[in-house]
Amino acid sequence: MATVLHRVQHLGSAHGGTDHFWRQRLTGAANAILIIGFGVVILSVLGEPYGRVVAVIGSPFVALLLVLLFVSAAIHMRIGMQVIVEDYIHGEALKVVLLAASTFFSIAVAAVAILAVVKLALGAW
Repeated sequence: MATVLHRVQHLGSAHGGTDHFWRQRLTGAANAILIIGFGVVILSVLGEPYGRVVAVIGSPFVALLLVLLFVSAAIHMRIGMQVIVEDYIHGEALKVVLLAASTFFSIAVAAVAILAVVKLALGAW
C-alpha cells in the first residue's frame, strides 16, 4: 500500500524552471550589451581594407568582446532550443537525442566562431 507522497514523488516539478528562466534572461541581457559593442566594431571597419579589419578584430579587446558574444549567444541558443524540445517533443527517446544534438550543435557553433577569432587574433590568416 503506497502513500500519496510515494505515488507522486519524482513526478512533479523539478524546480529547474526558474534557473532556466534566469539564465535565458541573463544571457539575453549580455547578448544585448555585447551586440552593441559588436555593432560599433562593425561600423568602425565598414569599408576598410582587409588588413585593417583583421588588425581591428585581432586586437585583444575586440577579440575578447567577440569571444564573449559567441559564448553567450551559444549558451542562449542552447537554452532556447532545450525549451522548445522539452515543450514540443513528447517521445522520451527522441527528446534525449534532440537535446544532445542541440547541445553539440551549440558547442560546435561556438567553437568554430571562437577558432576564427583566435586565428585572426594570432595572425594566422
